[in-house]
Amino acid sequence: MENPIKRRKSRKIWVGNVPVGGDAPIAIQTMTNTETTDVAATVAQIRRAQDAGADIVRVSVPTMDAAEAFGEIRKQVDIPLVSDIHFDYRIALRVAELGVDCLRINPGNIGREDRVRAVVEAARDKNIPIRIGVNAGSLEKDLQKKYGEPTPDALVESAMRHIDILDRMNFPDFKLSLKASDIFMTVAAYRKIADQIEQPLHLGITEAGGLRGGTVKSSIGLGLLLWDGIGDTVRVSLAADPVEEVKVGWDMLKSLKLRSRGINFIACPSCSRQNFDVIKTMNELEQRVEDIRTDMSVSVIGCVVNGPGEAKETDLGLAGGQPNLVYIDGKPAGKLQNETLVDDLERLIRERATQLDEERKNLIVSES
Repeated sequence: MENPIKRRKSRKIWVGNVPVGGDAPIAIQTMTNTETTDVAATVAQIRRAQDAGADIVRVSVPTMDAAEAFGEIRKQVDIPLVSDIHFDYRIALRVAELGVDCLRINPGNIGREDRVRAVVEAARDKNIPIRIGVNAGSLEKDLQKKYGEPTPDALVESAMRHIDILDRMNFPDFKLSLKASDIFMTVAAYRKIADQIEQPLHLGITEAGGLRGGTVKSSIGLGLLLWDGIGDTVRVSLAADPVEEVKVGWDMLKSLKLRSRGINFIACPSCSRQNFDVIKTMNELEQRVEDIRTDMSVSVIGCVVNGPGEAKETDLGLAGGQPNLVYIDGKPAGKLQNETLVDDLERLIRERATQLDEERKNLIVSES
């Protein structure tokens, strides 16, 4: 079935060499959790996130020492970097000099207007976009008093205050996030503001939780928004390794057919009909082929009830039997024994990935 989602139209900005908004693919973002002043550890984490498929990485820069470290980090990685800055406008000015690709600030907490203007002018001079990040946990005191508690309207009002500052300074190149840990609040806030501004929206359920719970919560909340066509960048906020955030983000976009990268596995939950251990096979297979970036589908089904049918829709399929049956492009292509099942499957997947890459490369050449 074709993807029925119609993306919200938004203004395109550039975070380094990554387009955000407009007709650009939804970008996947994560954030480092190392000490920024530990340059080696931070660089290593950024590279692992990039290998996992991150398009953009955010780095917290709370001090001037962290800003200088950021400059060293910037020299050692080639992925777009967003700096996370609060209160001290001088840090924003420094990282702008050191090659940051996006400034994550809230103009309203930078202080006097001349300080905000200095940051905006530095961003304008160096073609650096700004990300306004509104969070239910850090709303302005007067809004807390006005609404009594965080609400979608409170988040939107806070956002519009920051947006108004940038509007007065004629700076339209920004993206916006409106995050809460509550799914309903987050979804309502994004839906409310989506029709009020033209800028890209960065999605996230903040402080979503650990790997399992946070994945579920994020998938529900962000899935609702993505289905609405809302969202230009995504971060799955997990109390886990940033690489896991990237993996979940990719799986989310792949499941909605919004982006494709690597293998889309279709696997049965297993039952007594299975002719091989599906769960064990999938656990091992996923780890072995994580490095494959080819857009391809693989079905692993434990019996012949659904196996052949699923295989007809995938690039490579396995249906459990005695022996197990292999299908390529829906056609029977061999038999595999349980004793060497994972080894043989890995080999076939890699061979098929290479074939697909070559076929697509030749297609591009012939069309050009």
